Amino acid sequence: MVDLQLLTIVRPLRPAMARLDGNVLDVGAGESPWREWLPPTARYQGIDIGNAEEFGMKQGREGITYYDGRTIPFPDASFDSAICIEVLEHVEDPDVVVREVARCLRHDATLLVTVPWSARRHHVPYDFHRFTRERLTRLFEANGFHAVEIAERGTDITAIASKLVVLSLRLAPTRSIARSLWTLPLFIVTLPLTAGFVVAAHVAELFGLGAKEDPLGYFVKATRR
Repeated sequence: MVDLQLLTIVRPLRPAMARLDGNVLDVGAGESPWREWLPPTARYQGIDIGNAEEFGMKQGREGITYYDGRTIPFPDASFDSAICIEVLEHVEDPDVVVREVARCLRHDATLLVTVPWSARRHHVPYDFHRFTRERLTRLFEANGFHAVEIAERGTDITAIASKLVVLSLRLAPTRSIARSLWTLPLFIVTLPLTAGFVVAAHVAELFGLGAKEDPLGYFVKATRR
């Protein structure tokens, strides 16, 4: 898989979601790409902001409630677990959202979260944050959670490989002859280097190689107090 961001999200998230049960809240659901990984016994409910179309998401999807982005329109302690995947970086005040999620969760409920670290700006102008491990710990512990477990998604090898993939795509030949005069030689040089690093990234993921100080992002599991 060339999309290393997606790979490092899927690897920890899919088995964790398979263990969720009861009423599950998907915060920032978008088009519900993770819903199919829930077990049949889980009851899915997504929420997203009213202007989700500005993020390229189709609105009016079944199972999703649209709201103002601050006050979740469900009663206290109405969910058994929640997921929030690649969302918090787009929230101006993440403390407000995390506090609201905690309010809607029952005692000892599980929250699963992923956030990027080494990622280019996206969904501009709504890309506000990059979270460190330390900031994530404080964010969840200060807003109703404990037993916060944080795992790096990838290492410096994965991050470099991901950047090279993006660079190769930008240098790929186009119909513009003038542009291709300078991008094509760079593309030819970069492509084998990119392929080598992508292979190295998969090997690093398999054997736990590389430095965790510069990952692609983080996977968080926290428990409602």
